[in-house]
Amino acid sequence: MSAIEIIKMGNPLLREVAEKFSVEEIKSPDTGLLLEDMWDSLEAAGGIGLAAPQIGISKQLAVIKLSEDSDRYPDMEDSEAFVIFNPEITVLDKTEQGFWEGCLSVPGLRGFVERPRKIRVDFLDEGAQPRSIEVEDFLATVFQHELDHLIGKLYVDRMKDITTLMFEDEMIFEELDEEVLD
Repeated sequence: MSAIEIIKMGNPLLREVAEKFSVEEIKSPDTGLLLEDMWDSLEAAGGIGLAAPQIGISKQLAVIKLSEDSDRYPDMEDSEAFVIFNPEITVLDKTEQGFWEGCLSVPGLRGFVERPRKIRVDFLDEGAQPRSIEVEDFLATVFQHELDHLIGKLYVDRMKDITTLMFEDEMIFEELDEEVLD
């Protein structure tokens, strides 16, 4: 398939609550093609997660894959590839952790965001089978960041201190204590 252009903050679709998929829709050939496009788009953009609304599809679908080979995240460990339809999040540990988050829909900017440290995500996989996963630390933040797109939220909405919003090319990451997410 092919990479699709990622829409940017300001596009009203990014502020919509996305519609759930039916089981029939998940199993359809069209959704299989959409998944291929999403993986291609994610790879082309050099990201670690992408939600369907970011490519103009207001449906509850996100893909996530962390790779230790990432130039942008040299200390990151590999994860499995996650395909997430119709997720429900439960917070398991409310202790907040902070990371410098970026977003493919908010290019060139980063902001410090604190989120719960450990969550459970109940969802349907690409075969429309129910799954549940518990994630913590950096991966929990990635899941929360991507799944926020399905409820019309961007990381900038989660920032407690807007003065931490900055352009990436002005940041000196060696002086920052926290991780960077995009």
